Amino acid sequence: MTGEQLYSRFKTKMQKIADVRFASAVLQWDQETCMPPAGAQARGSQIATLSEISHSLFTEADTRNILQELSGRNDLTERQQRNIALTLTDLDREQKLPSEFVHRMAETINRCFHAWLQARKENQFSFFSKPLEELIQLKRQQADLIGFRDHPYDALMDEFDRGLTVKQVDSMFRGLTPRLQVIIDKIKEATSPDTSILHGHFEKQKQWDFGIGLLKEMHYDFNAGRQDVSEHPFTIHFGSRDVRVTTRIDEMDFGNMTWSCLHEGGHALYEQGLPEEEYGLPLGESCSLSIHESQSRLWENCIGRSKPYWQYHFEALKNIFPERLATSNAESFFRAINKVTPSLIRTEADEVTYHFHVLIRYELEKELISGTVSPADIPERWNELYKTHLGVTVPDDKQGCLQDVHWSHGSFGYFPTYSLGSLYAAQFFDVIKKQHTDLDALVAAGNTKPVWHWLQKNIFKHGRYFNSSDLCRQATGEDLNPKYFIEYITKKVSEVYGIDVPNN
Repeated sequence: MTGEQLYSRFKTKMQKIADVRFASAVLQWDQETCMPPAGAQARGSQIATLSEISHSLFTEADTRNILQELSGRNDLTERQQRNIALTLTDLDREQKLPSEFVHRMAETINRCFHAWLQARKENQFSFFSKPLEELIQLKRQQADLIGFRDHPYDALMDEFDRGLTVKQVDSMFRGLTPRLQVIIDKIKEATSPDTSILHGHFEKQKQWDFGIGLLKEMHYDFNAGRQDVSEHPFTIHFGSRDVRVTTRIDEMDFGNMTWSCLHEGGHALYEQGLPEEEYGLPLGESCSLSIHESQSRLWENCIGRSKPYWQYHFEALKNIFPERLATSNAESFFRAINKVTPSLIRTEADEVTYHFHVLIRYELEKELISGTVSPADIPERWNELYKTHLGVTVPDDKQGCLQDVHWSHGSFGYFPTYSLGSLYAAQFFDVIKKQHTDLDALVAAGNTKPVWHWLQKNIFKHGRYFNSSDLCRQATGEDLNPKYFIEYITKKVSEVYGIDVPNN
């Protein structure tokens, strides 16, 4: 059998496995958008069965036999060789997890998700505590099965960004948060922007229509996607030609939906831009969740909270909500949406204090996985960390430890990628602006194509060919460097507050 014939057999098998995985993902999307409540138990069983089937197909002996034979051949292309190497790495990880463990994990996650929904509805963490305790025990077991060198949390972060460690993330936060605290302390001396224009009644349907328009303008392809409403905004994909986003709408808070659309739209553009011909293979997948978050944070913040962006969009917004915005202008709106102030909700936080929200979750997850904090203690520990890091008092569980969907999905190890994503986004955006010196003028005229095209060329097309660090060097010419985010955010804050904020 030639290398091409054997590779075709490998590709067919991987695409079959992807079909099963994405069938499960469709059920998950339905569960979070329109499934009737009574279907929860059966849906959990369905998703668990499909998860076990895909795991079994991937980890059976035939898969390794094909991969080992292909890895020893010299008649494959460079991209084919990379797909083989990455799949072998994935297989090594997956074979450490027994099929019955995968089934149990999927069932537990499903119970957790519905318990989380009930807990949010009742505004009481106790509804979520016991299922979450079961899930955390499984995540600890997962870390032990996979293996780790220094901290069990390393094994969980590795799922979202290969090779990421507690040592690296601790170092990142030690370098980042003191600089951000300097910014917070400095703006206490300045006049705070008026944010009243963001609050009041903004009709739901008008917000929805405006958000759809923003997604279209950022080149989200509705022929290959759709938007729905969910309890927590998310992006999900079933291949690059079916990438769906969700949002949530608060009629008394315009920002809730708008930046959810831009954030999830950034994720969706990445998935829609991945090579369609690599469906089911590593090179048809995103590099990492850190890079994925760089895409959402770049569109949400570097573009979506910029002055040029609202120089173009504000008049249209004003025409939609004339009673709310009649006395406002693009400048005051820009300042309002970039106000820096400690708050309760991560997804609504400004770009400075946002990283303290992430730090809190990161510290708490490490404690939960290492066993130094029990799930029953989460509300108290959460409230304590919010008081320590942000100086705010958490009034209830819904605005506190129940606000994120991640734990109900079993996504322990995800949160650090948000801060890493912001750093990557600022570094990518710096390169884009240097290559397109007229970018501000283009964005102010409603043209974001240069950004989209740069991302297609430098991020999307590579899939998982590079890891996060290598992709950063490939795209920017250097390792991840926090100075770009610090320079970006201090420049913006200085402009918003009309003061000189040091960036070192």
